[in-house]
Amino acid sequence: MISREVTITNTIGLHARPATFFIQKANAYKCSVWVEKEDRKVNAKSLLGVLSLGIAQGMTIKLIADGSDETDALDGLQALIDTGFQD
Repeated sequence: MISREVTITNTIGLHARPATFFIQKANAYKCSVWVEKEDRKVNAKSLLGVLSLGIAQGMTIKLIADGSDETDALDGLQALIDTGFQD
């Protein structure tokens, strides 16, 4: 299991369209992936779970992955976040 903290920099945060891109990317990996914000942790492959966190621009979240492609998953999700969700 590995984890990484990332900061959301796009203007609308992790809502609607960016959240859809995020969960599609998370679902491309075999490993389990979670998003943690403050004291809540949700499945990164669940749109409702990700949206329920209310992640806005400037917030720092923790990505957690566990499985055979965990490093690739975190690298891919961080790249998506770093490009402002321009997958």
